[in-house]
This record gives sequence, structure tokens and C-alpha cells, in this order.
Amino acid sequence: MTDPLSPDEVARYARHIVLAEIGGSGQQKLKAARVLVVGAGGLGSPVLSYLAAAGIGLLGVVDDDHVSLSNLQRQILHDTAHIGLAKTESAARALKRLNPHTHVVTHEMRLTAENAVDILTAYDLVVDGSDSFETRYLLADTCERLEIPLVTAAVGRFDGSVTVLTPYETDARGRPCPRFRDLFPEAPPPGLVPSCAEAGVVGALTGVIGTLEAMEVIKLITGAGEPLVGRLLLYDGLAASFQTVRYKRKG
Repeated sequence: MTDPLSPDEVARYARHIVLAEIGGSGQQKLKAARVLVVGAGGLGSPVLSYLAAAGIGLLGVVDDDHVSLSNLQRQILHDTAHIGLAKTESAARALKRLNPHTHVVTHEMRLTAENAVDILTAYDLVVDGSDSFETRYLLADTCERLEIPLVTAAVGRFDGSVTVLTPYETDARGRPCPRFRDLFPEAPPPGLVPSCAEAGVVGALTGVIGTLEAMEVIKLITGAGEPLVGRLLLYDGLAASFQTVRYKRKG
């Protein structure tokens, strides 16, 4: 049972509480939520920042990397003074400064098939902020098995995408919601898709896509709006355009 909002929290989240779609009950749901963010880099930075600011009660952070100078162009959760520090620790320090009401749990490790179930079972919702196809498929498969909603995204150069996965549920017509593999049947061969280090990525793009992920998390927890289930939101930064592609369960 989550404690009632304190006077400080009521003042802090006042702009949420006046929203009819969230209100005090929605803010209480945010406080009670346990959200895991995989990756504390370009996508994870805005996701973690906005979720902490929104009042998520418990944030888990999975990452096995350390802060480097080349990260700082886009990974805004970290700063120059934290170069060399584990990204999980750097994130925890920044989030504590941002909102002391949010409890941060760090998992300084790489997510693997061996530890994924043990880590994910402690959370209500998972956000994919990784840059690895292997991790994306592992997260999608594990979240489906554990029946945990997954918000997943990807970025490259000047464009990105976001979707929400709840394949253990059915839609309004009673049809099973789609899986990640309905959208991307298999990972591309190694080397076919260049990494951010190879192809580059504009820093602000990760902010746009990561913030969209955070928005989907808030919607899922509070029940506001329509999550991106069965819809892939595409953003083209150079054209400043959004497009939504619908996809369905294939089998």
C-alpha cells in the first residue's frame, strides 16, 4: 500500500493533479509504480529524467557501461564530472537531485537470458532504452512471458520510432495484440545496421524519442489516452514529420 501524497508531493505534482486525465488518483498510481529502464544512455536519459520528475515511486536502471566524453553530446543525465563513473551510479545521483521522492535501484550489469527474468519480475513496466538488437528481442520475449508492458524505441542518425507491446492482451475486437516479432520478425545480420558510433546520431533526437517513451509510460500507468499498442510511431527529424504505421498479430 503506497503512502498518501505528502504536502510536498502535492505541490510538486500540482500540474499533473489538475489534469482531469491524471488527477490525484493518477498521481498516486505513478507513486506506486515500479518501472525498469534498460539503458541509461541517449534514450534512457530523457526517459529516466521525465519519469523521476513525474513521480514514479521506484525506478530501476540496468546498464553495464561507464560515462565517457563522447556520451555527453546526447546522454544528458550525465555530466563532465561523472566521466568514468558507472552510468547506473551517475543516473542515480542525478535522479536523486531531481526528485528525492523517487527511489532508484541500480543494476550495474548487462541484461542477459540468464538474469532477465529475475530482474524484470520486480517491476510493473519496462522501457527499452538499449542500442542492441539482442537486448530488444530478449526484452520483448521476456516481457511477453512475464506479461509486463514494454515500451520500446530505436533511433538512428535523424529518425526514430516508438511502440508499446502488450502481446498477452487482446484488443477491442478480441484479437491478440501484436508481438515485437510481428513488427520485426528477426534481427538484421551483424554489421548490416551501423551503430550510432559508426553512423552518428544527432543528440536532440534521442531526447525527442526518449520523451515519447516516457509519455507512453505515464499513459499506461494512469490510463490516460491511447497507448501505442499495435502502432509504430515514426519521427523524421530532418523533415520534422511524424507518421503512424499500424501492425497486427500475424500468428
